[in-house]
Amino acid sequence: MKSKFLNINKAVLAFLTIGLIGCTNLDEQVIDENLGTEGGAPESALAAAYGQLGDGTFVDHGSVFALQEYSTDEALLPTRGSDWGDGGKWRAMHEFTWDSNNDVVKTTWNQLTLGITKSLTAIGSIEKSTVSNKALFLAEAKGLLAYYTYNTLDLYGQAPYRDPNNINAPIEIRKADTAIDPLITEVESLIPNLADIKTQNTHAGRFTKQAAYALLADMYLNRAVLKKREAVSFDFTEPAVGGTGNDMDKVIQYSNLIINSGLFSLESNYFHNFDINNDNSKEMIFSIVQKKNSNRNADNDLAYMSMERIQKPSPDNRGTNASCITPEFYNSWNGNFDDPRFHRYYQYEDGTWFKNDGTDVSVPSTSKVEGTGKPWFHFNRGLQVGQQYGPKLLATGNFEMTADNRIKVTKLFTEKNTTLAVDFTPELNFDKPSEAVFTQAQINRGVRNFKFEFDPGYGNNGTSGMDVPLYRLGTIYTMRAEAYFRNGNIMGALADINMLRTSRKREALFNNAPGVAITTVDANTLLKESGYELYWEMYRRKAMIRFGKFDLAGTAKPASQPYRRIFPIPQATLDASKEFKQNPGY
Repeated sequence: MKSKFLNINKAVLAFLTIGLIGCTNLDEQVIDENLGTEGGAPESALAAAYGQLGDGTFVDHGSVFALQEYSTDEALLPTRGSDWGDGGKWRAMHEFTWDSNNDVVKTTWNQLTLGITKSLTAIGSIEKSTVSNKALFLAEAKGLLAYYTYNTLDLYGQAPYRDPNNINAPIEIRKADTAIDPLITEVESLIPNLADIKTQNTHAGRFTKQAAYALLADMYLNRAVLKKREAVSFDFTEPAVGGTGNDMDKVIQYSNLIINSGLFSLESNYFHNFDINNDNSKEMIFSIVQKKNSNRNADNDLAYMSMERIQKPSPDNRGTNASCITPEFYNSWNGNFDDPRFHRYYQYEDGTWFKNDGTDVSVPSTSKVEGTGKPWFHFNRGLQVGQQYGPKLLATGNFEMTADNRIKVTKLFTEKNTTLAVDFTPELNFDKPSEAVFTQAQINRGVRNFKFEFDPGYGNNGTSGMDVPLYRLGTIYTMRAEAYFRNGNIMGALADINMLRTSRKREALFNNAPGVAITTVDANTLLKESGYELYWEMYRRKAMIRFGKFDLAGTAKPASQPYRRIFPIPQATLDASKEFKQNPGY
């Protein structure tokens, strides 16, 4: 199986040295017309810093997603017969056998530290310029630096820094336990110069005041973990930075600034947040804008990775039969399979519902793929379990059609084992329980996640028009609920969880029924509810660490030691730079 993530072999030292003496390639497409398409170096440098968010880093399954999700109960990428072996690097993320030479660990480190470098480059360029909106652009660049740095500290426990105004300055190594408080202070200081979202031509793709509030809530929620990563328990109510209130008070404060602003509202159709046209979602606070027909990199991975190869949204597209969820996460939905966030049927314009249960005969072919005019088959959304159905591709390269020119719906069999039904089983049952390896006769196993809409316009795993949410309103309600809970306000936590539950509605097939409220909440319930709202959004690892579940044994995962709560510094970086020291345990 060909690796699809970026092959970046340069050490971070080279990134920082080259980037900060002005040799970084600043030819990236400016983020959008709001930053100017004819801008000089400062605008281009800022665009490059934004672009790195979507240059694989937070949109490709093999980068931040792999570390934040494949290491948890929400997701794993097993070896499936002849596919996805790749030296064991994917299943290592779930088996907890990664080391400092793992390519996924190395690639993610390189991408995040390149984001740090591009942000520092932007800061230096803007500070030396007389560009209009200088204060705004500088605050945005510093906000991006904080975002990349926080994610690097969270995942690796340390992050590089260099004074952007002094090319001779030494590289500094920021450590999570001592850097988190200054980082919080830095982001708080940016707020006066940041724009409110949708003012000064900003939008969810820009680092606004509201993005800063969300980042601050996130940092305060995880501050205790970053300060004492291997602790048996964490002090979530320690005095906040500056001494006003505690950490959870700050999470609530910054969440309130978003929730009470009137700028956002929860989508009744939960899955609209992950549609191709989700740029108009009312929940988006900070997202990666993926534009079609642009020079910026975009990625269809979040949809492509879980779909079976025989599942074809158009005659030109297919999935890749890779990622799935674990039995533990699937079973956590017991009693909640009618939750509007679990699954949603697709309805065509003529009223036809795709039931995916063997009763479907055909669906209309009137939905067309943009740019090709070929028929677009819409699979259902959310978690897919059991026998799957869909269109059959003929030798002519077209879908099999009915006499009245509708897409014929057929029982599906796996592409690489044509007698094996595409039956997504909740159970995984690996032959060796500690190894996530399937034989060719077992490649159909695992419930799949179709939460993100597949964009069929640009190849199988090509670009996508779906904006990738980094912070949205649902995220904020989840964080505030946990903060209320840890502060002893159980009713406040319950109210926020029920706001999420009851604001989501099922499809018209079920009379648009709202989700059902719960009556009590404890720590286990809160972790489950955060999973219902935020699965596959690069949130789970942090949540499992906070709730004391990350180290526990699970499917194809042994009980692990606390040092595995962060990842190793890549060996290539250690070989190239004396500034970095390996994390303990590796």
